[in-house]
Amino acid sequence: MNQAEFVVSQFENRNGITSWRVAGWLHGVRIRKNFKTREEAAAEKAALELNAMQAAFGLRTAATSLSNDQIREAEAAFLRLEGRTRSLGFYVDFALTNYRDPVRDVPLTEAIKEYVASRQEDVEHGNLSNRQFASYRCELRALESWFRRKTVAELTALALTEFFKRGNASKKSYNNRRGLISAFLKYGLLKDWIAENVVTKVPYFRRVGHRRGSALTLSVKQCSEIMTWAEENHGGALVPFIALCLFAGIRPDLYEGEISKLDAKDVRLDTGVILIEPHVSKVRMKRSITIQPNLAAWFRAYPLDEFPIMPCGLRRLRLKFRKQFGLTHDILRHTFISMFVGKFRSMGDAALQAGNSESIIRKHYLDLKTPDEAEEFFSIMPKVRREPGAGTVAGAADGVARLGDQEAVLFRGPAAALRRAG
Repeated sequence: MNQAEFVVSQFENRNGITSWRVAGWLHGVRIRKNFKTREEAAAEKAALELNAMQAAFGLRTAATSLSNDQIREAEAAFLRLEGRTRSLGFYVDFALTNYRDPVRDVPLTEAIKEYVASRQEDVEHGNLSNRQFASYRCELRALESWFRRKTVAELTALALTEFFKRGNASKKSYNNRRGLISAFLKYGLLKDWIAENVVTKVPYFRRVGHRRGSALTLSVKQCSEIMTWAEENHGGALVPFIALCLFAGIRPDLYEGEISKLDAKDVRLDTGVILIEPHVSKVRMKRSITIQPNLAAWFRAYPLDEFPIMPCGLRRLRLKFRKQFGLTHDILRHTFISMFVGKFRSMGDAALQAGNSESIIRKHYLDLKTPDEAEEFFSIMPKVRREPGAGTVAGAADGVARLGDQEAVLFRGPAAALRRAG
């Protein structure tokens, strides 16, 4: 007989009164109870069945102020702690100490404004480059436009995935966007704007790398035409800028590149080197670049105290210059490195002077230029010069004088007169 099963039956006593009996087994003991009404018998049957079920499953009755939902949640918590050495109270205390409920109603516009301000402070303290800051700012502007009138907590992994794909983005662009927004949401996590960084649930592409082959460079003829144009246009204002990028390989970015930080005093004609200090270098490492004889000639024809490296209106002039010759961003620097390797056949020296690794030099610049072509490149001289004390202008071809073991062009007189004469 099933000990957890109880039956209610009706019977008539000897005195003629009808009673209701509850009969069954509980813990091996037979139970028989009589009640005057069927309702009382049914209540006792339910109580006995509950008692039997509690005994079977280890359940107990207890007076409590918890609701049914709270009781079930407490039971679930104890089940999750099975096998652990600490009590439920310990874990509750830990959570109360280390966790704070996020503020889930921060508008995305306000959050972006605060984050951009914090990134701006990083730029001012030298912890973030202007180029990287511009990337954050542009991507966050796009985020704000894409999710208008949303809060930070309303961003979802699915919605962000579509946002990163916008404009048929390449895998590399997709990963870059994902990284920028992830940094923003990490900041939001620290500020309690969100409970979790949902970007961790957004897939990303693995092993997306550069597949660039040999660097794009200019021919000697193109370089000569560029320097001729620089001399003949805008009063020669662009000559120092172009010469430093083309004949010394200075990184040309106007916002964060080495050319924007290079001081004229670091161009040392007396010692024949250009000093690139750590705060100027892209890789934050000091290096020195040997001033080749033709570059020294350009500096003497267009001295930096009269022709600044960053002249007024350079951004506009450089744009016109690049459009004139269809130049890509780093092509002048690429040309210098390839010509240097072609002439001196030393990848180690080229790496030191260019601020690259030898592996990069070998991979992208080796054997792009012949020694003869490189020798011709480093012989590109300015077309105007002033003879010592003569006050006349002559061609550069007959203005070469021997200085020790090097050849250099001697220039005298103010550069403005040279510009007018040229």
